[in-house]
Amino acid sequence: MSNTITMYSTPWCGYCRRLKGQLDRAGIPYNEVDIEQHTEAADLVAKVNDGNKTVPTVVFPDGSALTNPSLAQVKEKLGV
Repeated sequence: MSNTITMYSTPWCGYCRRLKGQLDRAGIPYNEVDIEQHTEAADLVAKVNDGNKTVPTVVFPDGSALTNPSLAQVKEKLGV
């Protein structure tokens, strides 16, 4: 199992840009998926968020997800 999180985002999302910058500065690796380019990703985000395509949605290696998490929440979940 990979230790890398997946962040579902859109190019225009300010919250996504902020979280990406924070993850980069913290040295936390992530895969980014643009839900506007990948229909299946948009469907997954909607499923996790009660039908809403809210981004950023971060999915962790254990399959759990957080919507618009802070860097502190991501670090806590990853145990770093």
